[in-house]
Amino acid sequence: MSEISVDIVNEAAKGDIKAFESIYREYFGFVANVAFRIVNHTDDAEDVAQEVFMTVYRNLKTFRGESSLKTWIYRITLNTALNRAKRLSRENKQTTGYNDDMAAAQDPLCVEDGIKKDENGKMIGGLLDALNPDQRACIVLRSLEGLSYQEIAETLNIPINTVRSRIKRAREAMMALSKEVARYEM
Repeated sequence: MSEISVDIVNEAAKGDIKAFESIYREYFGFVANVAFRIVNHTDDAEDVAQEVFMTVYRNLKTFRGESSLKTWIYRITLNTALNRAKRLSRENKQTTGYNDDMAAAQDPLCVEDGIKKDENGKMIGGLLDALNPDQRACIVLRSLEGLSYQEIAETLNIPINTVRSRIKRAREAMMALSKEVARYEM
């Protein structure tokens, strides 16, 4: 993913739809992926992505450039996805573990690989579901998106030690749960 030029950002902030479309195309995949990993349900992730880009469009003129556009969009995505995940958690709504559409799109020549990916995706989704939304956000950004602890702290606007403790607790919870699942499968 490349960084969008300042000229495109400025044009989009002035209301240029083509310029905004460039931003949308560049960042949609990562926004949808982060949203899915946080809310862990395809429909909710699509709603989050739509809400994120509506927020970006409305607020692009307030983007000051103190961070990269990518970091700013990350922040919006995480806040939106975390709010959705917390709301779903409060409503005690069960979420599904894996995007069935992704499994259906597998190459028929790779059926066995598709089955393994499906099983792994469900397991990872289940482990992520066991975490609270704040821990899930940190794990997604670190393990799945590859951000450094400092980048996570900046993105979530929290101290770096909070990032470290959330990741540590999340990993501990995921390890404990995976051991428990392995014990039941034997």
